[in-house]
Amino acid sequence: MKQSILKIFSFAVLGFALISCSNPSKMAKESVLMGVDGNPKVLEVIADEITASYSITFPEGYFHPKAILEVVPVLVYEGGEVAAPTQKLQGEKITDNFNVIPVAGGKASNTVKFAYVPGMEKSHLELRIAVWNKLKKIDFPAAYKVADGANITYKLVHKTGMSSPLAQDNYKKIISEKKETQILYTINSDKVRPKELTKAEIKEFEKFLADIKADERREVVGTDIVAYASPDGPETLNNKLSDKRSSSALKAFEKITKKNPVDAPVNVSTVAEDWEGFQELVAASTIQDKELIIRVLSMYNDPAVREREIKNMSKVFKTLSDKILPELRRARFIANVDYTNYSDEELVNLVNTNIEIMDVEALLYTATLVNDYATKVKIYSKAGEKFNCDRAYNSLTSIHLDNNKLADAKASIAKVSNKTTAVYMNNAGVIALREKNYKGAADMFAKSNIKEAKQNSAIIDILDGRYKEAAAKLAGTGDDNEGLAYILTNQLDKALPALTHDCPHAAYMRAIVYARQGKMSEVAKQLTKVYENENFKKRSEKDIEFAKFRE
Repeated sequence: MKQSILKIFSFAVLGFALISCSNPSKMAKESVLMGVDGNPKVLEVIADEITASYSITFPEGYFHPKAILEVVPVLVYEGGEVAAPTQKLQGEKITDNFNVIPVAGGKASNTVKFAYVPGMEKSHLELRIAVWNKLKKIDFPAAYKVADGANITYKLVHKTGMSSPLAQDNYKKIISEKKETQILYTINSDKVRPKELTKAEIKEFEKFLADIKADERREVVGTDIVAYASPDGPETLNNKLSDKRSSSALKAFEKITKKNPVDAPVNVSTVAEDWEGFQELVAASTIQDKELIIRVLSMYNDPAVREREIKNMSKVFKTLSDKILPELRRARFIANVDYTNYSDEELVNLVNTNIEIMDVEALLYTATLVNDYATKVKIYSKAGEKFNCDRAYNSLTSIHLDNNKLADAKASIAKVSNKTTAVYMNNAGVIALREKNYKGAADMFAKSNIKEAKQNSAIIDILDGRYKEAAAKLAGTGDDNEGLAYILTNQLDKALPALTHDCPHAAYMRAIVYARQGKMSEVAKQLTKVYENENFKKRSEKDIEFAKFRE
């Protein structure tokens, strides 16, 4: 009895095989027996390319050993369709070099790529299959849809890039100045000789103080009187001598300034042995053995030893006594003056009334005080042309970029002499970016270490599909692309806090976040703002991100 049942079952299986494999054309009629799957189910455009995989499963007894199966992946989109290379499969008795599917059943997989063109945001991927029976081609009854598409969310990236920051200036609102003179003493004396107060440099000092009285921009803020003794002689004597000279020097200063009193603190100090002044005078002299003298000073720190060693050089010491030491028996009068530079209001006014008197630092600073594009261009152009200033030309490039004047930006950056700075590299990268030279832009950004370049390089990362790298670079920056980078890496909890702008662009990205979270009422609220922009409105009506919202 068991053998009879087994024979019946065997004949049944053989009968199924004969029916299924008796003719390749039967494969088209029995196409429902195949299993077709696609991955992903929703196509995504990455770096202007769509990549998809599909697989076809064939049951046992389905694939005729003499059949050739052609699979044509076709992306159908608004405005056209495009086919990927045909995949061919063959039965076990075909001698071509296609993938073999045995009668026992099997599975075939393939990956296809399509270059993105506008219109593919509303598309689907289908497999058009045909079987060949010798020279006869039999099309399958219908195409197999394996995926919908295509997600183009990454194209919401802001591609303008950030220009380099404007140049730092060295403009000082208060400039410190000094005017100095001195009186000389005879050896071991603290008496001020009358001729010392009538010599030309003292008269010049008096005139300087008188002129300051009439100068609205200058003010004496303090005077230093420093009394010295030359380094020859005992240290104790020089200490007392420099103290006495400080007292007589103060009285002399009071005489000098009697007609033009100084309303500022007078600081009096002493230097008992002026070795520093000694070394300076020796170094600047024509004394034959000055290098030897300087070497002695560097070898010994003890003043007594220094003096002894120098006196041992008898010929040299005679020259020092005649030419160097008398210049160190002195008291210096140092007037410390503050010059009040032009105020912000005065600088802005000078731009229109007398820009020629402004130095480069004043120009660079004033450019930061004005907001209108034309005035900034005028100031930076003047600084660049008059002083051949790279800082000015780099800043000029930045403001042209900020105002979407690409041709002007290219003209100004061409005038920069040093084309290796981080500021230059970033601006050059932004220009390349706007000209869609993405490789050139990436190279430039990589050579710049400023934060703007790092954020700009994230634009290239997004365009090239390196979403994780972009998100890492933009994290916490507040950059316009930060929220998008989080969406592209599916960090939706971080995306919303980063999308703070009240504009259709930001609203569009917020709508995507809510759509992915299934919050359709919030999607509707955001789309109200999106619809203020006609281009975004049209995009949203086809965007697969909102497919469920449209259901």
